[in-house]
Amino acid sequence: MIKTYTTFFRRASTALMISATVLLAAPSARADAGFQTWINSFYATAAKSGITKATYQKAFSGVKTPDSTVLEKANYQPEFKHKIWEYIDSRVNPYTRRIGQEMSAKHDRTLTALERHFGVDRTILLAIWSMESNYGAVLEKDDRLHYVPRALATLAYADPKRAKFAKTQLIAALKILQSGDITPRELNGSWAGAMGHTQFIPTSYLLYAIDADGNGNRDIWNSIPDALATAANLLKKNGWQSGQTWGYEVTPPKGANQYAGQTKTLAQWQALGFARPNGKGFRNTGQRAELKLPGGAGSPGFLMTKNFFVLKRYNASDSYALGVGLLADEIAGYGGMHQPWSRPDGSLDIKQKFELQSRLKEMGYYDGEVDGNFGSGSKAAIQAFQNRNGLTPDGQPTQHLLKALQN
Repeated sequence: MIKTYTTFFRRASTALMISATVLLAAPSARADAGFQTWINSFYATAAKSGITKATYQKAFSGVKTPDSTVLEKANYQPEFKHKIWEYIDSRVNPYTRRIGQEMSAKHDRTLTALERHFGVDRTILLAIWSMESNYGAVLEKDDRLHYVPRALATLAYADPKRAKFAKTQLIAALKILQSGDITPRELNGSWAGAMGHTQFIPTSYLLYAIDADGNGNRDIWNSIPDALATAANLLKKNGWQSGQTWGYEVTPPKGANQYAGQTKTLAQWQALGFARPNGKGFRNTGQRAELKLPGGAGSPGFLMTKNFFVLKRYNASDSYALGVGLLADEIAGYGGMHQPWSRPDGSLDIKQKFELQSRLKEMGYYDGEVDGNFGSGSKAAIQAFQNRNGLTPDGQPTQHLLKALQN
């Protein structure tokens, strides 16, 4: 479709076909009459945007009821609910670094072509891929996927706060379907309609999607080249500065809180006592940066350059953009954060979380991935160990539990 990119990828990579698909909602024995009325009435709005009756009928064939899990997930967004160290631990850790480095080698030719054409470093693209879909792993989990037209129609129908957003995204999703880039059976995504390996909402897809592998479709669901190129295209068109960093971890001097949110040149920050904890200097002291103190007083500070704010065009959360930047540095081999977060007493850092999971696995209590994330499997393993050893079975990963495992 976009011939400029075809030469970069025709021999550079092949599309990864994902077997996971979301079926259209099966007809219910008892349809939701209100929801059906809403779907029928919304066609008049869709038609004004060029959606044909055939496309509309195909999109909603078999959809009888709202998606109740969409409304449940709409009330839970980890970027805004988790403490910063919990959020970063779950996304920037030895597991995500290792998989990122493996993917960098596996897709080297694709990533090299993207770096050359868009000027976006491969590690940033890999970090986004990790943050958005765990390098595509979530696309294989049916419980994490939703049929996009049904999900967006649910929000438009039942969530007043998100109705305007959902209607706009639904029309965009119908345009994608009408374009022929994807079939209804493959038009799946998150509860809010974010789609594919790099989780683009439908309007962003229409703006930035790229046919990088040259097969005639912009397929961010099944083609890794298409998905990564689309992410690179978004960053480039929003002002990504090639060869520049996203920001710097710094040691805040006494009284740093008064400067939070201010923007100065790196030279000015340096004069105020802000320094990199690894002893290195700033690359371009004339560059402007904003001070962020996401962990509050006593925690590391960060001086964020323009590229940090370009990352926020992908996701408006500071936590998200920081996670992308930190993970990109880890994948590149620059090392992790040098300063600890100010965590509550008794809580574990990321290395200790990995040790705890590893010990549970070695002792036969846990058979999941050692990834530092404590979901239902990890909690059940902790409770089993606690029950067997006379501890309160609360399922919580703590310093006390780790010491018990070490002993």
